[in-house]
Amino acid sequence: MRELRRVIVLFAAAVCLLSGCGAGVRPEGASGQGKQDVTIILKAPAQEMNCVSNPEITNTQAFLERVGQAFAAQYEDANVTIDVKMFALADEVSAITETFDTEDAPDILYEGYFNMAGYIHTGRVVPLDDMITDAIRADIYDSAWTISMTNGNTYMMPFLTMQNILIYNKAYFRSCGLDSYCGEGTEIQNWTMDEWTEILDTLAANLPEDVHPLAMYGKNNQGDTHIMSYLRAFGSEIFDADGNFDLESPEAVQALTWLQSGVERGWYPPHPENLEMKDCSELFSTKKLVLYNFNGANKSLYDDLSNYGFVNYPGDVATSFPNGFEIFDNGDDAKIRIAKAFLRYLYETPEWLELSAGNIPMSKTVSKKYAGQITMLSDFAANSSHVVDFMNNSPNWQGSSDSVRSVFYPHIADLLAGRVTPEECAAGLNADCNAALASGRERSVLHQ
Repeated sequence: MRELRRVIVLFAAAVCLLSGCGAGVRPEGASGQGKQDVTIILKAPAQEMNCVSNPEITNTQAFLERVGQAFAAQYEDANVTIDVKMFALADEVSAITETFDTEDAPDILYEGYFNMAGYIHTGRVVPLDDMITDAIRADIYDSAWTISMTNGNTYMMPFLTMQNILIYNKAYFRSCGLDSYCGEGTEIQNWTMDEWTEILDTLAANLPEDVHPLAMYGKNNQGDTHIMSYLRAFGSEIFDADGNFDLESPEAVQALTWLQSGVERGWYPPHPENLEMKDCSELFSTKKLVLYNFNGANKSLYDDLSNYGFVNYPGDVATSFPNGFEIFDNGDDAKIRIAKAFLRYLYETPEWLELSAGNIPMSKTVSKKYAGQITMLSDFAANSSHVVDFMNNSPNWQGSSDSVRSVFYPHIADLLAGRVTPEECAAGLNADCNAALASGRERSVLHQ
């Protein structure tokens, strides 16, 4: 009897050890209910959001955290935590590329395509076609799918887009005698290059000493896409037929000359080579700057848009910033499966998909439902013919020390500081930016 009791005790102890009981011990990664504990790292740059369907959502962090919590609460196959980690736009490389193959590597990334697209060529971004249902595909605009694909596979999920133009303070225009240039309502205007020069010279001559006509900066790669827009001012396409930069063309050099002339003519805040885009944002918000970059994310202005006018970049140019998601393969199939389930949940749940309304939704359903509530939606639609493809499907745009975004802005800083001539700047840009593209093409690997 005593021997039988001993056997029973030993058997119970063995069962207890195998099942993970006793002193709270359990196999790593497992829960008391037998489900796997899985943490999905979702990274995104810190940005404002304008969500007309839920005004409480004012930035990407709030958006992603709410969706993550809701997804985890309903997911049944594992105990999931969506760990949302934000980073500054200027810290892209340290937040993403430098964390590859570490515990801090992103499983999901939400941000602008102009950065995300480069990661596709690292071979780490997984195709998403197997999680895109017919209903999801039909609801997203065809043009959005086109820019989300590489070699026939969908590597990015389009969520919203923002059209980039310039905004100007009408009060300063009027006080400087430029009333005739003020547009009606929220129409997006176009000015000739002669008109641009006249407007900027007039503002520089008549504004208070501490107010400056136009945003300009070259300290880092923040807002470098907008600077590239200026290089199209005199008709340059900035790329040649082979997809390489063509910044030594007469039109591109003329644009660089025009930009540099603005320093001596007083168009910019002092020493723009030492400024970054957020410095100009602060100047504009405190009415120390007349013209600044604008898209649907500038929600703080929506209460008094009648005080502002809107115009395309010189050369009648606008750009578009699609935002969306991509998933990384960090060697864990379970995490890839859960990350795909997260995206499918987001796109199939109206509450979360509708948070794209406020910017320009990629969803046809959301666009139709909120058309009357999205600021300037009809104006942006009418202006779509002026939108250019600023990336040209280029590899190595971002994410490495030799990427286009790493090598472009130092040349602009040198131009603004007067350290190089426009011709020297053009030659340097061509050499370094095309070397970045060549390096990207050589290293390009696609995940299958």
